Amino acid sequence: MTSITLYKKLEQVVNRLYQQLKLDKQEKTKGRKLALSIIKIISLSVFKQFNGIPTKKSIFNIFEPKCSYKTLVVNMNRFARQALLILAMMMKINNRNSHIIKHTDSTELPVCLNKNANRHKTMKRFSSWGKNGKGWFFGLKMHITTSLDRKLLSVKFSPGNTSDSKMFMELNKDISGIFVADGAYISDKLAKEVHDLGKGFLFAKPRKNMKKIITDFQFHLYNTRMLIEINFRNLKAFYGLITSLPKSVNGYFANYIYSLLAYQFA
Repeated sequence: MTSITLYKKLEQVVNRLYQQLKLDKQEKTKGRKLALSIIKIISLSVFKQFNGIPTKKSIFNIFEPKCSYKTLVVNMNRFARQALLILAMMMKINNRNSHIIKHTDSTELPVCLNKNANRHKTMKRFSSWGKNGKGWFFGLKMHITTSLDRKLLSVKFSPGNTSDSKMFMELNKDISGIFVADGAYISDKLAKEVHDLGKGFLFAKPRKNMKKIITDFQFHLYNTRMLIEINFRNLKAFYGLITSLPKSVNGYFANYIYSLLAYQFA
């Protein structure tokens, strides 16, 4: 499939979802007309992430749009809000048809190299030092819940030092089922809250230093948790989720939104 053919297919999907949400009714009818339509801007942004293209400059050079490079960059960041609404609608549809088994986890989103953290200013207000199995990072955490078939149901961002268990209820306030998570979500209080609110059940694998014994069913249930790691791996390796290139806060969050949306289109 050529780049142009792929772009046209993405534009058709974006246009259909854009019309479903009636976002065209919210567009300004007065003032200077946009050099590129919002649908084309979102489509180009999704195309960029879909193909793992690291820079907006590359997109500008490939498609040679009838606007300046600066205008393209500003509008890609500006209309990420509309892309987020499309993403939210897709997650809502996924949730409506989702499997009863859900997976919740988080992953690190470094905003710069560790050696540059003290000099980093763009995302300083939203970032912090965090630690995972690989070591320290400076940036954000992305928390997601997915269904057994790996469809995205919910997403939240937080500073890198945020406790996963503290984000669980906010992340899953509109979701119910059997939640499978890792040891970071072990909490009797949290498990009781999930059950008492009618959300379902939370199963987090006991840590090695805990004497709780799990059943064979729980063991096999927990082993499905690796599926959510595939989402993280693909988003980072193929959809450009992690970046340190944007020059603004809007640029960072636009990158995350378009990456997630491109992944949903895959």
